[in-house]
Amino acid sequence: MNPFDGSGSPRHEEADSEDSRCPWARFSAWFECVCVVTFDLELGQAIELVYPQDVKLTEKEKTSICYLSFPDSYSGCLGDTQFSFRLRQSVGRRASRFREDIYNRDAPVTLQTEVSHFFGYVYFRQVKDISVKRGYFQKSLVLVSRLPYTHLFHSLLQIVAPEFFEKLEPCLEAVCNEIDQWPSPVPGLTLNLPVMGVVLQVRIPSKTDKPGGSPVRQTAREDLLPAPTLLPTIHEQDLFKCFQSVLIHLHILWELMLLGEPLVVMAPSPTVSSETVLALVSSISPLKFCCDFRPYFTIHDSEFREYTTRTQAPPNVVLGVTNPFFIKTFQTWPHVVRLGEIKMAGDLPKQVKVKKLSKLKTLDTKPGIYTAYKTFLHKDKILIRRLLKGIQRKRPSEAQSAILRRHLLELTQSFIIPLERYMASLMPLQRSVTPWKTPPQIRPFSQDEFMSTLDHTGPQLTSVLKGDWMGLYRKFFRSPNFDGWYRQRHREMTQKLESLHLEVICDADLLGWTKDKSEVEIVDLILKLREKLVKARRQQLQVKDGVLDKLDAFINSIISSLPQDLQTVLNTH
Repeated sequence: MNPFDGSGSPRHEEADSEDSRCPWARFSAWFECVCVVTFDLELGQAIELVYPQDVKLTEKEKTSICYLSFPDSYSGCLGDTQFSFRLRQSVGRRASRFREDIYNRDAPVTLQTEVSHFFGYVYFRQVKDISVKRGYFQKSLVLVSRLPYTHLFHSLLQIVAPEFFEKLEPCLEAVCNEIDQWPSPVPGLTLNLPVMGVVLQVRIPSKTDKPGGSPVRQTAREDLLPAPTLLPTIHEQDLFKCFQSVLIHLHILWELMLLGEPLVVMAPSPTVSSETVLALVSSISPLKFCCDFRPYFTIHDSEFREYTTRTQAPPNVVLGVTNPFFIKTFQTWPHVVRLGEIKMAGDLPKQVKVKKLSKLKTLDTKPGIYTAYKTFLHKDKILIRRLLKGIQRKRPSEAQSAILRRHLLELTQSFIIPLERYMASLMPLQRSVTPWKTPPQIRPFSQDEFMSTLDHTGPQLTSVLKGDWMGLYRKFFRSPNFDGWYRQRHREMTQKLESLHLEVICDADLLGWTKDKSEVEIVDLILKLREKLVKARRQQLQVKDGVLDKLDAFINSIISSLPQDLQTVLNTH
């Protein structure tokens, strides 16, 4: 058995048995489709090719992909440019499939598949070409996926796109056929992904991984030729590269992300724009960012009007833009980060300043963080000194990013652990779950009761940062991120109660219970148990091995003891 390709895992075989029945099923476990967008003199940006050809994109989705796949003219991107975007799916798309439910059950919340959005991963080439009327060859290769595997998919584009621009459609067809042989992404497994003579070896993170733990050591198989290229991460950004001009204000940005505040990032290119937005969103990991975010946003976006109206407060969204026109549009927004090209002050990257929003007026507005926001927590001067010293000592960017990631993780965990601890206290005791009663309810979340626990179990136990933690929690309770976190936790706890209930039912003497019961009561029990089994399988409830099969067998044995007419009714029900 190959320990790297995931074969042999029951979940993997489950997914693969479905794969063998459907055309392009393995491909669609990774991507929705691959698009080629070109510049047409009469039409402007236009989709030249979609693969697989039977993929159904709506006209609205096609238009969005066209505009989001090209840098706007202000970026002046010559040569090759890579960036990412995120677009809203059209209403009425099919619901998530069985395989996606299994994947989402086992993946960290920050890496679950998107339900209502697509990610686009773009490789854009613009080079002089006298054979073209405009004098430039302009084309984008775009991977469209529901998975947020930014690093993996951009690494894939670096292999595929240069070859594609030389050989065009036949090359793309060959690549898609190769991807259609890949194993499905199964959390916790290390996979070998062959493409164009290269083998990418990646580990798909699992929700059981220790946050911030070092990546599981991967060992290249000796019998694999060519030797695999090991990718240390499938999704993480180079945080230090993204934040190097705002290091001294990192605590402001972290709080804004935690609270889901409306924020615009104005950047000199789609690459800087998308990398910065994705880095900001990941800065509160392992907490899931539950607001909308657009790594690259243009005036042609279908949500442009909705997000720029002045008749209501700005929505909870993070937008990355490159068009200077947006400076006027977003003057009413409470937080704007204006980034320029990185300038050095001696051997340190020049740090931008926090400025008043009233200064945000002209197209040549200087780089800075334009906000009136006052932070609840004090800045961590030790971290800033450590990072700045690292620059002077020429510490590698990966090492600087690791320091930053660990700091942000510890900060988020210090904030979240008291909430997790309090939430766990709302769970009914295991002994209160009995086979003959509906599972007990989870106690309601009381903000006041939670606040009263902070003196003994607050963030001060794990974080050295001083400040108004209470005020930060109060504001967090009003944010979409709290709502998303609470719903997720409540759902997990409810499913845990359902699993416990199934297990105690399985251990009970059900046959003994039926002996002195009427047929009506027995039929009622059968229908209730069936309903529980259907729900457990649909929700992929994690119960002890054999529980569901044992209940199935019990239902069948009870039915066989009933009169023939009732058996017929129940077996066809």
